[in-house]
Amino acid sequence: MIIEHVTSSGNVFADLGLPNPEERLVKSKLAAALQRSMTELGLTQTAASARMGISQPKLSKILRGRFDGISEAYITEGLRKLGHDVEIRVKARHDGIGTLQVRETA
Repeated sequence: MIIEHVTSSGNVFADLGLPNPEERLVKSKLAAALQRSMTELGLTQTAASARMGISQPKLSKILRGRFDGISEAYITEGLRKLGHDVEIRVKARHDGIGTLQVRETA
């Protein structure tokens, strides 16, 4: 048996050949930030969803990485309602397609 080693691109969704890999990675990172915030605040999904103004099943869907019909803006609005400042920056233009990134700061 031959084992093939493949170096990751840094985006598991791209590595798996899924559509819209950068968008999926951004949503995953935002959902992880949402989960960390809930943990820091000691919130259950029920309490967090009430603060965010969404249903608990929808929050559960986001936290499990089920992003069909969920936009980045929807998740960032949830982070804002939990007290986070969300900053979106557009950097200088360059040749080629730009990237999407999520960076958390303290």
